[in-house]
Amino acid sequence: MPDPQQPRRLSLPGRPALGYHLHAGAGPTIVFLGGFASTMDGTKASFLDERCRAEARAFLRFDYRGHGASDGAFVDATIGEWRDDALAMLDEVVHGPCLLVGSSMGAWIATLAARARPGRVAGMVTVAAAPDFTELLLRPALTATQKADLARQGWTPRPSRYGDGPYPIGRRLVEEGQHHRVLTGPIDVPAPLRALHGLADPDVPFGLSLRLVQAWRHPDAEALLVKDGDHRLSRPDDLERLADVVDRLWRQVRA
Repeated sequence: MPDPQQPRRLSLPGRPALGYHLHAGAGPTIVFLGGFASTMDGTKASFLDERCRAEARAFLRFDYRGHGASDGAFVDATIGEWRDDALAMLDEVVHGPCLLVGSSMGAWIATLAARARPGRVAGMVTVAAAPDFTELLLRPALTATQKADLARQGWTPRPSRYGDGPYPIGRRLVEEGQHHRVLTGPIDVPAPLRALHGLADPDVPFGLSLRLVQAWRHPDAEALLVKDGDHRLSRPDDLERLADVVDRLWRQVRA
């Protein structure tokens, strides 16, 4: 009998195997999409998993290629490939409608997935959304040394303020990200959106969440700003706030 503490594996031809945790329950399935260099064992993903188990709701969390329990090299992966990983989860693992919860970069991946599978996504919640971050945040911040690294060796180390870096930034990530921008026009996803963001976020400006809400074509789109909130929004009060937002939207789209 499989160990429920060990992640399951999704293996598709020609792709790195992806690790995931799924538990059954009432739908729509809540699908958590993590941030850049974050894993499915992060604070928000684990908190929502426990809450959904307690409330008998279906929940999926997974690792993109190059992250955590999944195969592949982080430095070689791109936004388009991480989008494909999310779509593989929706196509092969989740049945029926889902509610996407995207954190930071995960909000960008969730938006791309929702555009690709509009009939499957009943609603979306974002946390510190970082759509288009490779063009809007990463590329402008590269130093001359980092640009030289990318040109010479194809990657450059980038420090992290959270003690889990530095992590390697690949040239493919920077160059390929421009082909998946979503803030260049209306985002036609037929589902409601709730965008949480901290006003004290030092990494991703809250204006990106406002731009996401403004671009969202569905009329039911709201930004929820936390005055003293940081980027991770993982304090106990932040987690309860997130769970409440997810709960209310889940009940709304289930009705």
